[in-house]
Amino acid sequence: MSIYQKYCRETFDEAGRLIDIRFDYPDNFNFGYDVVDAIAAQTPEKRAIVWCNTEGDQREFTFSEISRLSNRAANVLRQAGIGRGDHVMVCLKRHYEYWYTAVALQKLGAVLIPVTHMLTVNDILYRMGCIEIKGIICTPTGGIAGRMAEAAAQKAPGCKLWTVRQALPGYENLSEAIEKASEEFPRVETAVTDPMLLYFTSGTTGYPKGVIHDFSYPLAHVVTAKFWHRAQEDGLHFTVAETGWAKASWGKIYGQWLVGSAVMVFDFDNFDPKQLCTIINTYGVTTFCAPPTVYRYLTRKGIPEMPSLRHTTTAGETLNPEISRRFTEQTGLSLAEGYGQTETTLLLGNLTGEENVVGSLGRPSPQYRVEIREPDGSLTPVGEVGEIVVVPRDGKRPIGLFSGYLNDPERYARVWKGGVYHTGDTGWQDEKGCFYFHGRADDLIKTGGFRVGPGEVENVLMEHEAVMECAVVGVPDALRGQAIKAYVILAPGFTPDKELEKELRDFSNARMAEYKWIRFIEFTDAIPKTISGKICKAALRR
Repeated sequence: MSIYQKYCRETFDEAGRLIDIRFDYPDNFNFGYDVVDAIAAQTPEKRAIVWCNTEGDQREFTFSEISRLSNRAANVLRQAGIGRGDHVMVCLKRHYEYWYTAVALQKLGAVLIPVTHMLTVNDILYRMGCIEIKGIICTPTGGIAGRMAEAAAQKAPGCKLWTVRQALPGYENLSEAIEKASEEFPRVETAVTDPMLLYFTSGTTGYPKGVIHDFSYPLAHVVTAKFWHRAQEDGLHFTVAETGWAKASWGKIYGQWLVGSAVMVFDFDNFDPKQLCTIINTYGVTTFCAPPTVYRYLTRKGIPEMPSLRHTTTAGETLNPEISRRFTEQTGLSLAEGYGQTETTLLLGNLTGEENVVGSLGRPSPQYRVEIREPDGSLTPVGEVGEIVVVPRDGKRPIGLFSGYLNDPERYARVWKGGVYHTGDTGWQDEKGCFYFHGRADDLIKTGGFRVGPGEVENVLMEHEAVMECAVVGVPDALRGQAIKAYVILAPGFTPDKELEKELRDFSNARMAEYKWIRFIEFTDAIPKTISGKICKAALRR
């Protein structure tokens, strides 16, 4: 029996499809003690992490090792004054140290703030201006430690600085300190309602927002891991994500460990799709999740056989159905889409026991009631576009939904207007109950009295062999209010010219209703993206 079953009750229909899940956990539930330490006590040699890097180094960690290392780390941090409620910024890329450091902070009751190594000094200053930072644990690579120290000197002069593996000026070496620390760490009392995790969103439409999750958050990822990723007991799950982003919490620690799966960690800086396939085959990865960008490259370049792989998933941005079809043709594996936000866990997904519908986000996770609604709160008719909202079953905030925005209770109240959580994303639902993504409410194009989701147009344009990547926005137009413009990165072997521009426009417009027609195409070598890799439509509109 996987440990998650201690904390939840599942209900299945006659076909074995999950139709309900209810959670029952103590007021002091803490993932560090009640999951990691509990697994270590029951099955100490159970595999938790398989790690490797581009230099050929590799390591495996059992739950017993993660338990002991997290205790050592917690002792080091506590001796430095880190305690319950303190905020610690962690920038460890894909280093294995992240996993036992995260668990250590949870055991202490401290608030983990994962950030990406791509932050500039101004990015760090902004975050430090939002909250008091008591400690920083940082990778020594890539220059981020210097930027962290520079920002801390201005905004957090009393902040404690640690690096891992090697010492740097102004920093203590956490790895060395851990070797000397005790493996014994008595339980610190924490409350399940305490803040556990603080993520800053990628800022696609403005300044990053601080999103707070409490100690119940890990349990809410059971559905993510078991019924969407289909992570298996004693399997090996591989999610492509850096630890600075919420996708790491979705696919690299909480749900996977709860359902008994180890996690594969590949420590790299520069994306190479062939390397990912090599990792899958070398280590026998059983389940895999990556953003659509990865699958776009793989299908363009050709995918080798991956006999150990049983299931694949994707989320984070719109997946073009043509890419999904190509992937299935080349691998025989269906590509299951899912949907959620930094503020949530998995809301919608193509889940176990259901037919995988290409182009669809799937159906609601049984732990949430998800609807499409009009601005006045009424239900949007089937087939029409409205906002995706989450409706509490009993009037209470569902497990897995964030507990607040940092320093912004007014924004939090706005997204809960009318007693439902407003995602700010638009979509539609078909007669079978499948959901489809339409676009961010901010990104909708209003042209000639019609509303057009950029994804509708991008999906068609992506079907042309010349298009490697594209982004569609509305631009001012005196006649229509907005006209549709596409920015296009060409695939290798194609040259931008007027003839190709016309070919792409004709190809797309012949496949769409006239109000969705592309009026302008601009070829580009790069499309602006946030530091999390999401296309920044606001920058394109500007």
